[in-house]
Amino acid sequence: MLNHQLIHPQINAILGKAGHHAKILIADGNYPVSSKKGPHAEIVNLNLMPGVVNCAQVLQAILSAVPIDEIFTMQYTSDDPYALDSDPPVWDDYRTVIAEAGLNLKLTPIDKWGFYDAVATSDHILTVQTGDRQRYANLLLSIGVRMA
Repeated sequence: MLNHQLIHPQINAILGKAGHHAKILIADGNYPVSSKKGPHAEIVNLNLMPGVVNCAQVLQAILSAVPIDEIFTMQYTSDDPYALDSDPPVWDDYRTVIAEAGLNLKLTPIDKWGFYDAVATSDHILTVQTGDRQRYANLLLSIGVRMA
Protein backbone atom coordinates (compact mmCIF):
# COMPACT_ATOMS: atom_id res chain seq x y z
CA MET A 1 0.00 0.00 0.00
CA LEU A 2 1.39 3.39 -0.97
CA ASN A 3 2.04 5.83 1.83
CA HIS A 4 1.98 9.02 -0.23
CA GLN A 5 -0.68 10.95 -2.17
CA LEU A 6 0.37 9.80 -5.64
CA ILE A 7 -1.68 6.75 -6.65
CA HIS A 8 -1.31 6.77 -10.46
CA PRO A 9 0.29 3.39 -11.26
CA GLN A 10 2.18 4.43 -14.41
CA ILE A 11 3.62 7.57 -12.81
CA ASN A 12 4.65 5.59 -9.71
CA ALA A 13 6.37 2.98 -11.91
CA ILE A 14 8.36 5.62 -13.77
CA LEU A 15 9.34 7.43 -10.58
CA GLY A 16 10.30 4.13 -8.97
CA LYS A 17 12.96 3.63 -11.66
CA ALA A 18 14.22 7.22 -11.49
CA GLY A 19 17.42 8.39 -9.86
CA HIS A 20 19.16 11.58 -8.81
CA HIS A 21 18.92 14.40 -11.37
CA ALA A 22 16.13 12.72 -13.36
CA LYS A 23 13.74 15.34 -14.71
CA ILE A 24 9.96 15.43 -14.53
CA LEU A 25 7.99 17.86 -16.69
CA ILE A 26 4.58 18.92 -15.47
CA ALA A 27 3.13 20.37 -18.66
CA ASP A 28 0.20 22.70 -19.04
CA GLY A 29 -2.45 22.05 -21.67
CA ASN A 30 -0.63 24.08 -24.31
CA TYR A 31 2.83 22.51 -24.00
CA PRO A 32 3.95 20.61 -27.15
CA VAL A 33 4.55 17.28 -25.38
CA SER A 34 5.05 15.28 -28.56
CA SER A 35 7.94 17.38 -29.85
CA LYS A 36 9.56 19.00 -26.78
CA LYS A 37 10.79 16.06 -24.72
CA GLY A 38 13.85 14.05 -23.90
CA PRO A 39 14.71 10.85 -25.78
CA HIS A 40 13.87 8.64 -22.76
CA ALA A 41 10.76 10.49 -21.58
CA GLU A 42 7.45 8.76 -21.13
CA ILE A 43 4.26 10.80 -21.50
CA VAL A 44 1.31 10.37 -19.18
CA ASN A 45 -1.79 12.25 -20.32
CA LEU A 46 -3.94 13.54 -17.47
CA ASN A 47 -5.65 16.18 -19.60
CA LEU A 48 -9.23 15.03 -19.12
CA MET A 49 -10.78 18.37 -20.12
CA PRO A 50 -9.71 22.03 -20.05
CA GLY A 51 -8.58 22.84 -16.51
CA VAL A 52 -8.66 19.23 -15.28
CA VAL A 53 -6.17 18.06 -13.95
CA ASN A 54 -4.10 21.17 -13.19
CA CYS A 55 -0.35 21.50 -12.70
CA ALA A 56 -0.55 22.42 -9.00
CA GLN A 57 -2.41 19.18 -8.26
CA VAL A 58 0.24 17.13 -10.07
CA LEU A 59 2.99 19.02 -8.24
CA GLN A 60 1.35 18.23 -4.89
CA ALA A 61 1.17 14.51 -5.72
CA ILE A 62 4.75 14.27 -6.99
CA LEU A 63 6.19 16.19 -4.03
CA SER A 64 4.56 13.61 -1.75
CA ALA A 65 6.25 10.74 -3.60
CA VAL A 66 9.86 11.65 -4.42
CA PRO A 67 12.50 14.07 -3.15
CA ILE A 68 12.80 17.12 -5.38
CA ASP A 69 15.81 19.43 -5.16
CA GLU A 70 15.11 21.96 -7.93
CA ILE A 71 12.00 23.37 -9.59
CA PHE A 72 12.23 25.32 -12.83
CA THR A 73 9.48 27.37 -14.45
CA MET A 74 9.15 28.68 -17.98
CA GLN A 75 9.92 32.41 -17.79
CA TYR A 76 7.06 34.52 -19.06
CA THR A 77 7.62 36.86 -21.98
CA SER A 78 6.91 40.56 -22.14
CA ASP A 79 6.81 41.07 -25.89
CA ASP A 80 4.41 38.62 -27.53
CA PRO A 81 0.67 37.82 -27.45
CA TYR A 82 1.16 35.80 -24.24
CA ALA A 83 3.09 38.54 -22.43
CA LEU A 84 2.81 39.18 -18.73
CA ASP A 85 4.27 42.01 -16.68
CA SER A 86 4.70 40.01 -13.45
CA ASP A 87 4.84 36.43 -12.22
CA PRO A 88 1.88 34.34 -13.37
CA PRO A 89 -0.71 33.78 -10.61
CA VAL A 90 -0.14 30.01 -10.87
CA TRP A 91 3.38 30.50 -9.48
CA ASP A 92 1.84 31.60 -6.18
CA ASP A 93 -0.18 28.37 -6.21
CA TYR A 94 3.10 26.45 -6.61
CA ARG A 95 4.74 28.34 -3.77
CA THR A 96 1.78 27.39 -1.55
CA VAL A 97 2.00 23.71 -2.54
CA ILE A 98 5.77 23.71 -1.90
CA ALA A 99 5.33 25.33 1.53
CA GLU A 100 2.52 22.93 2.47
CA ALA A 101 4.85 20.05 1.59
CA GLY A 102 7.31 21.46 4.12
CA LEU A 103 9.97 22.17 1.51
CA ASN A 104 12.26 25.15 1.16
CA LEU A 105 12.47 25.27 -2.62
CA LYS A 106 12.42 28.31 -4.88
CA LEU A 107 11.01 28.53 -8.39
CA THR A 108 13.84 29.15 -10.85
CA PRO A 109 12.69 30.67 -14.16
CA ILE A 110 14.33 29.63 -17.43
CA ASP A 111 13.63 31.57 -20.64
CA LYS A 112 11.14 29.85 -22.94
CA TRP A 113 13.61 28.42 -25.47
CA GLY A 114 16.08 27.49 -22.74
CA PHE A 115 13.25 25.69 -20.94
CA TYR A 116 12.53 23.61 -24.03
CA ASP A 117 16.26 22.78 -24.24
CA ALA A 118 16.35 21.83 -20.55
CA VAL A 119 13.47 19.42 -21.10
CA ALA A 120 14.98 17.81 -24.22
CA THR A 121 17.82 16.09 -22.35
CA SER A 122 18.53 12.42 -21.68
CA ASP A 123 17.69 13.04 -17.98
CA HIS A 124 14.04 13.80 -18.84
CA ILE A 125 12.13 10.66 -17.83
CA LEU A 126 8.51 11.76 -17.47
CA THR A 127 6.07 14.30 -18.83
CA VAL A 128 2.71 14.63 -17.13
CA GLN A 129 0.41 16.45 -19.56
CA THR A 130 -2.35 18.31 -17.72
CA GLY A 131 -5.39 20.24 -18.85
CA ASP A 132 -4.14 23.39 -17.11
CA ARG A 133 -5.11 26.51 -19.08
CA GLN A 134 -3.03 29.03 -17.14
CA ARG A 135 -0.19 30.74 -18.95
CA TYR A 136 3.35 29.72 -18.02
CA ALA A 137 2.20 26.86 -15.82
CA ASN A 138 4.94 24.45 -16.98
CA LEU A 139 7.29 23.06 -14.33
CA LEU A 140 10.49 21.06 -14.66
CA LEU A 141 11.40 19.16 -11.50
CA SER A 142 14.78 17.64 -10.70
CA ILE A 143 14.76 14.57 -8.47
CA GLY A 144 17.03 14.79 -5.46
CA VAL A 145 18.25 12.08 -3.12
CA ARG A 146 16.55 10.27 -0.29
CA MET A 147 18.24 11.26 2.95
CA ALA A 148 18.61 8.91 5.92
